[in-house]
Amino acid sequence: MFRKAQYQAILEETIRNTLKAKCVGIAGAGGLGSNCAVALARIGIGKLIIADFDVVSVGNLNRQYYFLDQVGMYKVDALKENIRRIDPAVLVEVHNIRLDPDAMVRIFVACDVLVEAFDLAEMKQMIAETAAIHFPGKPLVMGLGMAGWGNSNDMRVTYQENLIICGDGISEISNDMPPLAPRVGICANMQANETINYLLIE
Repeated sequence: MFRKAQYQAILEETIRNTLKAKCVGIAGAGGLGSNCAVALARIGIGKLIIADFDVVSVGNLNRQYYFLDQVGMYKVDALKENIRRIDPAVLVEVHNIRLDPDAMVRIFVACDVLVEAFDLAEMKQMIAETAAIHFPGKPLVMGLGMAGWGNSNDMRVTYQENLIICGDGISEISNDMPPLAPRVGICANMQANETINYLLIE
């Protein structure tokens, strides 16, 4: 029993030592981005670069990693504060900005992996197109299809060279299919898991 616990501790330390040298960029700090960032922080990622222009609202609290007393704060500032409370050793660089292709290239150029975490289809497309042109060798982990509830087994990961897509691929956000914490959380943690998987085996 002691030997097994000792091996597990050594393995966890090895994983953390590998990850603390890595940098992950997260485009968007909403339901996907905030929860993905927290998952990566909990396992000791070295640096997170997070970009978003929005502020925390009461309506965000049903799925995003924020608290009631943070309503009105810029999401990137609130998320940096929350990650500091989890693990102050994680470096968090934030950009309160509405991303466009030029800003995306400038902000995320040094990242090992880029995570797309937007709700709007046009922003997802912009991230994918910009990454394909400017970061062709860099993995892009996208979230696609996490609205509503139930159907957990429909959540999956698909791979297209350096493009990794998490979600069911079809359930778009609408009035009848709102984004809710359980499925959004599944997708965000799938994104974190795929990010870790790449960083540990590259």
